[in-house]
Amino acid sequence: MARIYTLVNQKGGVGKTTTAINLGAYLARLGQRVLIVDLDPQANATSCLGINKYEVKGGTYESLLGISPAAGHVLVNPKLGIALLPSSPSLAGAEVELVDQPGRESLLHKALEPITGRYDYILIDCPPSLSLLTINGLIAARDGVLIPVQCEYLALEGLSQLMQTLQRIRVSMFPNLKVRGVVMTMFDNRTHLSTDVVNEVRKYLPGQVFSAIVPRSIRLAEAPSYGVPIAAYSPNSSGAQAYEALARELLISDGVAVKEA
Repeated sequence: MARIYTLVNQKGGVGKTTTAINLGAYLARLGQRVLIVDLDPQANATSCLGINKYEVKGGTYESLLGISPAAGHVLVNPKLGIALLPSSPSLAGAEVELVDQPGRESLLHKALEPITGRYDYILIDCPPSLSLLTINGLIAARDGVLIPVQCEYLALEGLSQLMQTLQRIRVSMFPNLKVRGVVMTMFDNRTHLSTDVVNEVRKYLPGQVFSAIVPRSIRLAEAPSYGVPIAAYSPNSSGAQAYEALARELLISDGVAVKEA
């Protein structure tokens, strides 16, 4: 049965989609069967894997609304070893259409249930807001949430707000919701601020911050325009090394034997 992690942060531009794509790519390289679920109407994860979101015939929208099973919409990239349940702009309409659906908060969980046995890891990329889509992503996060946090000013304030939100969801809907780990992103080793932010987040959430830190990287920023993860675009770059280290760290802490890439 797959380990299901949801990537979430109410703040945009923190490297959430970048982490979903690149962590997934390295998990695949390390021998895992990986599915990325694009739950964002902006469909950035879909675009980052070289798929035109305007040409998507079916994906998370159809799966959520029960129009057709998720299994029929999964796209597989044999070269990258990643499977994707894509998004499209039509997903934006799901917010309104889901309101009157029974059990609307757990529709993604139900949609994914028939296919979880096909994968070792399922990574769900949420929109940068606390929407009904994000709540679906959190309810589906059977094994916890991964929180990318940018190494910049106000990061702790945003993280504190997110932790309060997660606590409200625990109390009202999903008591088993847990933080699997915080991923520090956009680290700039030329500034003291980045180091200070990492240290403060580690104090705030002791033992819950991954050791692997993702640096600011031009290569990471360029890779989406080529429709591939950093592992395929620039495998020797600092960003690639960071995401490989993160994948290995996650596997080891999950008790999974790590094979060489």
